[in-house]
Amino acid sequence: MRGQGHRGEHLAAFFGCMYYAAMRPEEVSVLSVNQCTLPESGWGRLDLSGARPQVGSGWTDDGKPYEERGLKHRARKTVRRVPIPPVLVLLLREHIEQFGTGDDGRLFRAVRGGPVRSQEYGAVWKEARRRALTSAQVASPLAHIPYDLRHACVSFWLRSGVSLAETARRAGQSIAVLQRYYAKVLDGEEDRMNELIDQGFAEQADERLAP
Repeated sequence: MRGQGHRGEHLAAFFGCMYYAAMRPEEVSVLSVNQCTLPESGWGRLDLSGARPQVGSGWTDDGKPYEERGLKHRARKTVRRVPIPPVLVLLLREHIEQFGTGDDGRLFRAVRGGPVRSQEYGAVWKEARRRALTSAQVASPLAHIPYDLRHACVSFWLRSGVSLAETARRAGQSIAVLQRYYAKVLDGEEDRMNELIDQGFAEQADERLAP
């Protein structure tokens, strides 16, 4: 098995899962190769079935700083199937080719082995922001924490016209949560949705007038 690389290279696909599939960090940390359908071209799929939130060693039975759980807000054996675009398929294929997988099939491991913890991916993200953004942007809330990648993905889906129900299903959230936290995105789509309804009425009228 190959090494984990340097300067956060081993976490590029980790962040990609959050940005392109709206995954939570604790879901990405337990992603295994047998949960991934990664064709050579086109869209793939992730079958998500668990999470590994970092909770502190004082709160777990075995003293480890993380705990294996089912999907958030879902029954323990629930599987959430998330279609993933070709760009993420490629990222994951390249990650597996470069870094391999753990003995348990997990895709992502810390530089020194073991699960990727928030301190590690947080530090990598902080350095990436410093290098990629201007000083003013670094001082702003823009992409302040890695979790913002998930928010960006959900917002993008909604702006692209994906329904509330399907967005909620893919993100593993309830429709009520989406309406509460993404109200500004949804409000901005009202005019576009009205135009689509007007278009539907016009097409319906044309069909009635057709001989």
